Amino acid sequence: MRKKLKTKKEIKPDFTYGSVKVEKFINYVMNDGKKSTARKVVYDAFDEIKKKNKIEDPLEVFEEALKNVSPRMEVRSRRIGGANYQVPREVRPERKLTLAIRWILEAARAKKGANMKVRLADELITAAKGEGPAVKKKENVQKMAEANMAFAHFSW
Repeated sequence: MRKKLKTKKEIKPDFTYGSVKVEKFINYVMNDGKKSTARKVVYDAFDEIKKKNKIEDPLEVFEEALKNVSPRMEVRSRRIGGANYQVPREVRPERKLTLAIRWILEAARAKKGANMKVRLADELITAAKGEGPAVKKKENVQKMAEANMAFAHFSW
């Protein structure tokens, strides 16, 4: 018998920008349940983006960065007849957002030297331009999917 489907908790939009994506981003930045600290880091990073790019709305840079880092295709491992195949699959929209956020934060945390707000702002700006480690990660994932298109007929 199948398990009951897990209900997803609805995330309310953040109160400064009114965006669900920003609130989800804040949740991913958060460590040890310190949401107010995470919120301060993200909003300070957005202020840094305002200063560095001299634009009014850092939300545009954030959206562009997410769009540039979101993968279209990924590979999933599938066992068929004793062999494991990397089968390319299209990425669902929720997973696209999750992977993009994860890769941006991974790249920002890997940088050393400055504090988190500066590293995060730099990473968002470079991702919005289509450069940086997060975009490179997306391109690697998509190249893997294209290289394994021969196994696409194994998809389920």
